[in-house]
Amino acid sequence: MTIPRTEPSVTADERTMLEGWLDHHRATLAIKCEGLDDARLRTASVPPSELSLLGLVRHMAEVERIWFRKVLVDDDQGPIYFSEEDPDGEFHLTEADTWEEAYGTWQEEITIARRHAEGFALDDIGRAAHGRGEQPSLRWIYTHMIEEYARHNGHADLIRERIDGATGC
Repeated sequence: MTIPRTEPSVTADERTMLEGWLDHHRATLAIKCEGLDDARLRTASVPPSELSLLGLVRHMAEVERIWFRKVLVDDDQGPIYFSEEDPDGEFHLTEADTWEEAYGTWQEEITIARRHAEGFALDDIGRAAHGRGEQPSLRWIYTHMIEEYARHNGHADLIRERIDGATGC
């Protein structure tokens, strides 16, 4: 499977540009995982870190859910992989954790995120507060999500290079 990824327009309006960069970074993470089997996707970067490509995909599914469901539209579905007892559960992988499940869940959360965002203007405020007690605008959520993906795509670059030497994308 080849993951399509495009560079956002340099002349687009603000919303199109923000959505373009977010989609660009979503595709980048998928590309970093492309062509690896489940065992390699579960491979931790460098002990004692538990950071893995599969863990990053599961983490981003959680992040999409939190910001676009919980904060933007006040639809708290609860976490997917973590819990109060295991706050980093998305990174605690077992042999039963698969790319098929994680990728499907992540893509479902992205689809829901897009649908929820369609109903908001950039300056519209989310319906629920996040961890600091503030209610961010959709613009802030988009900017935060781009930052979150960019940071974790840097991690994904290093993990992928450690797994099989692949760089760039």
